[in-house]
Amino acid sequence: MANSLDSTARDILRHNDKGGYTIPTTGLYPYQWNWDSAFAAFGFAQFDIDRAWTELDTLFSGQWQNGMVPHILFHTVDPGYFPGPEVWGGTGPIASSGISQPPIAATMAKLVYDKNPETGATRMAPLFDKMAAWHRWFMDWRLDNNAVCITHPWEAGRDNAPDWDEAMAGIDPADVGEYTRRDTAHVDSSMRPKKYDYDRYVWLVQLGNKLKWDQAALLQQNPFRVADPTMTFTLLRAQRDLAALGRAIGRDVTAIEADIATLEKGVESLWNTDLGAFDSRNAKTGNWANSISNASFLCWYAGVQAPQMKTVLRDVMSEVSYGIPSYDPRGAQFDGKRYWRGPVWAIMNMLISLGMHESGMAEGEALRQSTCKLITEHGFAEYFDPRDGSPAGGQSFTWTAAVWLGWASPTADLF
Repeated sequence: MANSLDSTARDILRHNDKGGYTIPTTGLYPYQWNWDSAFAAFGFAQFDIDRAWTELDTLFSGQWQNGMVPHILFHTVDPGYFPGPEVWGGTGPIASSGISQPPIAATMAKLVYDKNPETGATRMAPLFDKMAAWHRWFMDWRLDNNAVCITHPWEAGRDNAPDWDEAMAGIDPADVGEYTRRDTAHVDSSMRPKKYDYDRYVWLVQLGNKLKWDQAALLQQNPFRVADPTMTFTLLRAQRDLAALGRAIGRDVTAIEADIATLEKGVESLWNTDLGAFDSRNAKTGNWANSISNASFLCWYAGVQAPQMKTVLRDVMSEVSYGIPSYDPRGAQFDGKRYWRGPVWAIMNMLISLGMHESGMAEGEALRQSTCKLITEHGFAEYFDPRDGSPAGGQSFTWTAAVWLGWASPTADLF
């Protein structure tokens, strides 16, 4: 069974390969997405190391002059996708969005490098400075009390998470105008963000375009700014991994080490004492989201030892059958099928499990086994209902296939 699923996963990656970059899935996501692409590189590395490095090269070919790597690169024209490049008005070398996404590329590059260090040293050399510049962009423009903020829900990759509800409520999208969503033409609307959310997503894109994505202007005028565990933990991990890669190829990592110390302080600012967990914080109001999400458990992935989170983990996982849900099932906003308000995501399970394994936690292997069972029983969906495993979102999904090959499959050798 495992070998058959391995073959299917490789076929999914090949099918979604558009020649140098990989789309998440046909129809729903027709372009190159940032963190999806990093996971794709990890997946390709299991059977085609050169193609893995090419994926990362293509992602960084769209890097802006200020160091930002966009969350979408519009390599081709697809009129069926909204919002497209004309709505975003990105200013990089390739038509793109104007925001970024969780910086996992350095971590995936480290995993690819470890598969073949000799090849990795050659391929990593030109990427090192690009990754360092991207990380520096976050440090320059996204910190609040040393934690990393997002300026659009899409930037966190957790589009409609309850974490953003207060900040979203502060936006009046009355002047957003008419538009036609395309996502609900591919996926049941009950599995996607609501129109309420989308109006505000589009409003924020229009604001960025109006300001020509000037980061100083956005810092003053954008009402949405939330300190986020996803971004803070993934950047802290990425800085650690980039420093390790830098040492391996003989680069100076002094500045990166200083940034690691800064982000470690930022992690402390995300601890919600009343909630007893890592939480998102509205940087404009100072209010907590009071949200236990799967991002809360990325602490171990970031190398942060948080024994208090083990009890929270046990309580959350006892409520579901598969993995770690994107939002606490005991919470009032839980919805097991609506995107990031409850479903379980194989990619997040992998990142969390990787951190647990490195921290010596037996829960890491249990989480891997749970995800293996989920994919074996329910396929390569974008995400799943954590209660019964029913598949949701896009199908034949790149990142689910990738994490199967490199981590969830019984034949994987990550640990």
